[in-house]
Amino acid sequence: MNELLTSAVAGLTAGGTYALLGVCAVFTYRLVAVVNFTGAAIGTAGTFVLIALYEAGFPLWPSVLAGVVAGTIVGVLVGLVMTTWFSEANASTKAAVTVALLVGMIAIGLRLTGGQHPHVMPDLFPGSAFRLAGVEVTIASALTIGLAVLFTVLADRFLNATRTGLHLRALSERPMAAELLGVRVQLLSVLVWAVTGTFTTFALMIIAPQRSPNFMTLSLLVVPALAAALVGLFRSFWITLAGGIMLGVVEGLASSFDGVSQYRGAIPFVVVVAVLLWSQREARWDDAR
Repeated sequence: MNELLTSAVAGLTAGGTYALLGVCAVFTYRLVAVVNFTGAAIGTAGTFVLIALYEAGFPLWPSVLAGVVAGTIVGVLVGLVMTTWFSEANASTKAAVTVALLVGMIAIGLRLTGGQHPHVMPDLFPGSAFRLAGVEVTIASALTIGLAVLFTVLADRFLNATRTGLHLRALSERPMAAELLGVRVQLLSVLVWAVTGTFTTFALMIIAPQRSPNFMTLSLLVVPALAAALVGLFRSFWITLAGGIMLGVVEGLASSFDGVSQYRGAIPFVVVVAVLLWSQREARWDDAR
């Protein structure tokens, strides 16, 4: 029993990261109507700026700052592509463009970072924060969950209680009408991409030491992030938050079972398929009748 609890707690860092990336995906979708497949790749780009500087001998925290700035800039660049050429495209076209950008970013990232060869990734927050039922909860776990909760609160309040949030909701639903009413469409859209780029970069910097720190592995964390967003149906920040944390905990629990641990990477795919099938249940039942 204690082993299961230890494994579940060990999954909290990943769960907090999945939750934050998922909430960022919902934030992007609700405000600029894009299912963003590049979220983790944007954060990975900033993370590898940190890695490159750290391996070159630069001090840790200035390297972290440079990496976060780089991730924000990459987010802005992706946002400019989407708002300049695809602002009036339908949702499926926008999603397809972000998939193409993801593939391109992974290809370029692998080329620039030496393929899938692991790099030295510093542990930004080593040590234990507190004990939970006799199990050590790391500072990294507490911090990722705290960041996920903070971003969820800020996103929810921003969307529902501010004038800019109302403008962005109008932008996502009727971009042409919003622009005619004087809403600064491109500026606000790029701001959304910049903010999500900042948060995802820092989250990936925290989780990278627990993963194989190569560009592809970190970029594909978009899969559990989108699984968490699907749990919230790309609408609810709080359900997405809970879904991301639970996904990390389930992965942690799966690592305790020898016959299952090697397949734990498939858990997000199972969640995606299950949620999609559940969302189509009424149509299936209507057809059956």
